[in-house]
Amino acid sequence: MFDKETYVKRRNELKRLVGKGIVILFGNNESPANYPANAYYPFRQDSAFIYYFGMHRDGLVGIIDIDNDRDTLVGNDIDIEDIVWFGSVDSVGDMASKVGVEHTAPMKELKAICDKAVSENRRIHFLPPYRHDTMVLIMDLLAIHPSQQRESASIELINAVVKMRSTKEPQEIEAIERACEVGYRMHTTAMRLTRPGVTERYVGGQVDGTAASYSSKVSFATIFTQHGEVMHGGPSDCLLESGRLALCDAGCELDDYCSDHTRTYPVSGKFTQRQLDIYRIVEECHDYTLEVARPGVRWYDVHMNVCRLMTERLKEIGLMKGDTEEAVRAGAHAMFLPHGLGHMMGMDVHDMEGLGQQYVGFDDETQPSEQFGTNCLRMGRRLEENFVMTDEPGIYFIPALIDDWRKSGHCKEWINFELLETYKDFGGIRIEDDILITKDGCRFLGESRIPYHPQDLEEFMKMNNDK
Repeated sequence: MFDKETYVKRRNELKRLVGKGIVILFGNNESPANYPANAYYPFRQDSAFIYYFGMHRDGLVGIIDIDNDRDTLVGNDIDIEDIVWFGSVDSVGDMASKVGVEHTAPMKELKAICDKAVSENRRIHFLPPYRHDTMVLIMDLLAIHPSQQRESASIELINAVVKMRSTKEPQEIEAIERACEVGYRMHTTAMRLTRPGVTERYVGGQVDGTAASYSSKVSFATIFTQHGEVMHGGPSDCLLESGRLALCDAGCELDDYCSDHTRTYPVSGKFTQRQLDIYRIVEECHDYTLEVARPGVRWYDVHMNVCRLMTERLKEIGLMKGDTEEAVRAGAHAMFLPHGLGHMMGMDVHDMEGLGQQYVGFDDETQPSEQFGTNCLRMGRRLEENFVMTDEPGIYFIPALIDDWRKSGHCKEWINFELLETYKDFGGIRIEDDILITKDGCRFLGESRIPYHPQDLEEFMKMNNDK
């Protein structure tokens, strides 16, 4: 939680950007794991609610009355039974004062507040809901069916929130840096434990445990797998095998902000030449991004240039062929890179994803693509100073995709399917770091650098691997 003035300033800026009406920001309720009294832990508050109201308790709603310049925190004080089980917490009034909100109301008054605004023909702004209990509440308050709520969400509010949250404040950057330090501990823990005979689940569990020891939670479900060709492959009970690659994609959430890194390394601690050939291409693409990302540059152009560079290097080892521009235009590179180069990151690991990527990552100049692979690029618009991005190129060998394209003849002019067949057991490689767009370029976030250059990886694993 930041100082009171931060939240007052943010709410005032939101009023200015939205212009008129009433903004309702719904905090989250507890989410039951299998029955109401057994909730998921730890509790996760809605990011937009945290950003403007700073409170982490469940059962709260924030109201920003733009026309009357009046902010209200709505919620019920907890009763003695809750105190017995969970301990004492601040009253709603005390919480409100900590973030500069002068007015409070019990939850039973929320309906009356909304009814009054409707009777006065005032615009009620809300963000696209993603939890069903919030959808039911919106239906009760505003008589909008859940199937129509995303379309009824306020574009003015979405655009205002995106504008404010995209550019990170210094204190937000500091929080992300701290999260990246925990990310370093998570990934180096995985590197130390990776060796033949250990299960994926054991290493993945230790990564999660490291996050729990130093932060509030993981920022997304940890990926640790020898099947790096599966984009979101969770840890299994399979034993790690010599000669295979292990891919670890993991991050933490600390002080409401996230980290997100990926490393790929040999289970045995040393790359084979074939693994190294592919790894070097991904490494070069990763470092190219660090060289060119700066304010004013379209992220879409960085992504497409990475695709061209990757295509050129894959041609050199015989996996691709033909004219590079034609190959990229046809989407042939997506055989190897079926996702985007990176996404915005902040309070959410895919920052503001719930607001709609067309608003977060694109604008009138740059629109999302419908082409396979490029359609997974979450961000394409021009970079600005203090944007936080992930830089995560990868090369994957997906047997089902190889079979599908080969059978249909898709992109056969640019892909050497005969050689590609021999890579079906390869897996995948991804290298990912979190970067801050600076005044004249970009820089890594976090003081400690997780090893990613091949020699550094091999040396780290040799020196630190538990025997």
